[in-house]
Amino acid sequence: MRTFDYTKLAEMQWDSETLGLIAQVHEYKGRQELYLKRKPVELDRLVEIAKIQSTESSNKIEGIVTTNARIKQLCLEKTTPRTRDEKEILGYRDVLNTIHENFEYIPIRASYILQLHRDLYSYSEKAIGGRFKNTQNYISEQREDGSSFVRFTPLAPFETPEAVDSICESYNRAIDSSAIDPLLLIPVFITDFLCIHPFNDGNGRMSRLLTTLLLYKSGYVVGKYISIESKIEKNKSLYYDALQDSSIGWHENNNDPIPFIKYLLGIVLSAYREFEKRIDIVSEKKSNTEIVKIAIGQIIGKFTKRDLMELCPTLSKATIENILKQLTESGEIERHEKGRNTFYTIKN
Repeated sequence: MRTFDYTKLAEMQWDSETLGLIAQVHEYKGRQELYLKRKPVELDRLVEIAKIQSTESSNKIEGIVTTNARIKQLCLEKTTPRTRDEKEILGYRDVLNTIHENFEYIPIRASYILQLHRDLYSYSEKAIGGRFKNTQNYISEQREDGSSFVRFTPLAPFETPEAVDSICESYNRAIDSSAIDPLLLIPVFITDFLCIHPFNDGNGRMSRLLTTLLLYKSGYVVGKYISIESKIEKNKSLYYDALQDSSIGWHENNNDPIPFIKYLLGIVLSAYREFEKRIDIVSEKKSNTEIVKIAIGQIIGKFTKRDLMELCPTLSKATIENILKQLTESGEIERHEKGRNTFYTIKN
């Protein structure tokens, strides 16, 4: 039978790669705090972009999609949902906003996790929000021939409420003891949450929302400015592989948490690196054209207008379009394709 005692993590021996990743994240966190103390106006624009990307990417992982234009309108509260997918996207937006604005006041307890899940489905016709699963669920994988097989069997419904209580209590004890780095605790908690798979639906999205919440509560707020969900979505196969590797032997208390720990540490570290890259661009006291040129210089290979809008959040869409036109006409960059498929390259 599975048991949960995170204090035992203090007895584990960690390899040099894991410790190195933790040390690098700590270093970036320290530098980020200096940026936040200065509170440049540009940070507000980074927050807006990250919220949209996080909402889009976390839902996209689960096959819940809409158009780019609709995602932006929904996240900025400029429209109402038209489809079932858009209703679930709206729920994710609301829960993410709750975490952004109130993370310090959200305890890690089963009752609060249930409330967040309730809000995730607040626009949906599904009457499952805020309730633990009532049927056995399975984590399946599809073969190339179209058939599927069960990759992992989570806990049974009757075991679920006690298990969620246990991981929350164990996590809080370990955090309070300060004997274990939160960067080790958080991925272990998330692995256990996903192995329990406590809900009939929404487990993946809830796990990513909880990841954001736990990181924020431990002072790692980079996800406010750079979407962690977007980075996971771009590395989706690695995400699933790491979870699978860390779930082997889970029911027998014999699983290895290191694969998912390393994966999540790598994602957080990548977000911090991108944060510094973007903040350097928006903080430059240069002309709009020079800012765009700096951003282009940081991109390897082809790039799009959307790439530059993300890297240059202080510039409007129209400004970037005009600068791209100028740089194309001057021969500094080259335009390829048309319409939505348009991309650019630096001219050799």
